[in-house]
Amino acid sequence: MRRWLAASALALAIALGTAQAAVLRWANSYDVRSLDPYAGQEVFLRSFDANIYEPLVRRGRDLALEPALAANWRQIAPDRWRFALRPRVLFHDGAPFTADDVVFSFARARAPSSKIAGELAAVKELRKIDDRTVEIVTNGPDPLLLDQLSQWPIMNRAWCEAHEADAPADLATREAGYAGDHADGTGPFMVEERVPNQRTVLVPNPHWWDKREDNLDRAVFTPIADPEALVAGLESGALDMIYDVRLADIDRIAHRPGLKIVQGPGLTTIFLGFDQWRDQLLESSVTGRNPFKDRRVREAFAAAIDEQAIIDKVMRGHATPAGLLVAPGVAGYARALDVREPFDPARSRRLLAEAGYADGFETGMDCPNDRYVNDEAICQEVVAMLAKIGVRVRLLAQNRARFFAKIMPPSPPGMKTSFFLMGSTPASYDAETVLINLVATRDRADHLGELNVAGYSNPALDALIGRIRLETDAKARLAVLRQALGLAKDDYAYIPLHRQDVVWAARANVSLAQRADNAFPLRYVRIK
Repeated sequence: MRRWLAASALALAIALGTAQAAVLRWANSYDVRSLDPYAGQEVFLRSFDANIYEPLVRRGRDLALEPALAANWRQIAPDRWRFALRPRVLFHDGAPFTADDVVFSFARARAPSSKIAGELAAVKELRKIDDRTVEIVTNGPDPLLLDQLSQWPIMNRAWCEAHEADAPADLATREAGYAGDHADGTGPFMVEERVPNQRTVLVPNPHWWDKREDNLDRAVFTPIADPEALVAGLESGALDMIYDVRLADIDRIAHRPGLKIVQGPGLTTIFLGFDQWRDQLLESSVTGRNPFKDRRVREAFAAAIDEQAIIDKVMRGHATPAGLLVAPGVAGYARALDVREPFDPARSRRLLAEAGYADGFETGMDCPNDRYVNDEAICQEVVAMLAKIGVRVRLLAQNRARFFAKIMPPSPPGMKTSFFLMGSTPASYDAETVLINLVATRDRADHLGELNVAGYSNPALDALIGRIRLETDAKARLAVLRQALGLAKDDYAYIPLHRQDVVWAARANVSLAQRADNAFPLRYVRIK
């Protein structure tokens, strides 16, 4: 094993090249699926692409909103905002950034294949006033507009049209499209080389409009699926930073001279979901009805799961139990609501019997095996716990590409799952995002329920979400947010499990900024 690790580390060092003072060599257990910033909602994809593309409004080190491609803005009516675009900004190919790019990007982000359309759901119209000014009209007052704009990167109209990239490719079809493997943003880094599933090399943008805080000459990213090779690369000096650290390796890295663990509480909530829209499940022994449409069955599942055991055994203590779909730090969070269902298998069996499933039933379960921290192991524990109340679960654990292709296919009816595990990180740091994407009744025309794989629908919740989207009084809006989160909790729309910590590893000479959203902005990295 030692010889194998040494050989792996040596091969990795040769592949990545000789260390240089200002070259960051970093890795993750999987590749960025696309360089197209509209192609997915995954945290790593959006974090990586944010080094290349920029929004009108961005978040800084402390997650506070700050100007980016918009130098300033003002609200000229309850439903109308005017943005002054930053002058003398160039795309990586040298083309000037103008209002035409913003108008084009709005249309592209609202395309059927876009995965960020939900971020702009409240925008009714975007108009060009002149080359340096745009106006956004919302569907009534929108207190969350700036937060949502921070998740909308702007693309080069001429570049996209020249390369037939007017709309994002749908990753479910496994076709990345030209914008999936090439990029032309305004951000601090440019793509020097892209070899999917092998390496992506970024270099500083010499014409970036902002002041640089990093000292990088190059950032070489390599996907390395083997966790042993990841750690070996860090130990040997072939890698400077690991984005995805296996929990089993934390102590090993922490006690190694010259290495450090960078860890903090995260915003990602891991949860279980159910098909609640079909009259009969696709993957079940029950015919003629759908057990998950019965609230008592969903409640029985919640009571059957010993989350503390999952945290102790699977997560090794690096997670926090969750009773809500949002974490502390997200607007709408309430500690009083963030309480998990008591672990009570006997109660679970009583609830199943009341619902007509005294002998339990069989169902399929979908789970990724490379998307969240120890995701497959979590699912295995859930399967074992449900078996104790008579529910027989057939687990299908697949890599993230196959998992999302199955549960989120590009066209209706979609949602080819009965029971699944997912995670959610509200990009806006506001519970409205979670409610709109996960809980609202699916409405493709209004970009509601974009991630509602469960097909969950509750008119009372939809009404509350409608109020939240228009409420401008902060105190009143917070009250409605909490009311909606509480209703989703009481209805067992989903079963929150825990919030995983953000855990990275790096060499001691690497200075970086870790944010609770698990984003990794290269513009803050310095190598001593």
